[in-house]
Amino acid sequence: MTEQQQTAGVLPVDDEGYVIDSENPEERETAYRERGTSRPITVVGNPVLHKECKDVTEFDEELARLVDDMFASQRTAEGVGLAANQIGVDKKVFVYDCPDDQGVRHVGVVCNPVLAELPAEQRVLDDNNEGCLSVPTAYVSLARPDYAEVTGQDEKGNPIKVRGTGYFARCLQHETDHLYGYLYIDRLSKRERKDALRQMQEGTPRYEVVPND
Repeated sequence: MTEQQQTAGVLPVDDEGYVIDSENPEERETAYRERGTSRPITVVGNPVLHKECKDVTEFDEELARLVDDMFASQRTAEGVGLAANQIGVDKKVFVYDCPDDQGVRHVGVVCNPVLAELPAEQRVLDDNNEGCLSVPTAYVSLARPDYAEVTGQDEKGNPIKVRGTGYFARCLQHETDHLYGYLYIDRLSKRERKDALRQMQEGTPRYEVVPND
């Protein structure tokens, strides 16, 4: 792979073609966020969260503004990942600012993500607490593979591959789920889902949410 190919997209890529999203994370996240405007978070029950989003087909100024607003909204809500439908926008794009289990900070944007199917021997489940900005104040244990790969495009339309382990792998799976209309509570048993919704009802979100009519 030539040097030019390695830096053709928004982020450089490694020898295996995966984005290097851990270089200058603070600087990059700040640049996005400072251009953006924080928006309130859509919560469970809003129809936009419960259906598959539309593919991103225009990699234009409107998308760039949306990405900036998503980073601003994510920071206000103190999240590590945010999907477009969580601020009411029906587009397949998510942003992340998430540490892995080694404490390495990853910052990036994925449009039209597709989660890679892992062979059985690679599926090691990590059973840890999970939360969601769209289910504020609730946390429930959910087993997910401790490694994830997502293919998609960056905000300029360049094809990208992102991979993560541990907590970051959970983030990649969680945000991709959002764009296909799934919340993490949809993967829980009825009893656990009821418990999460009870926690949400009893808690007070620390950020502005869109009330459901």
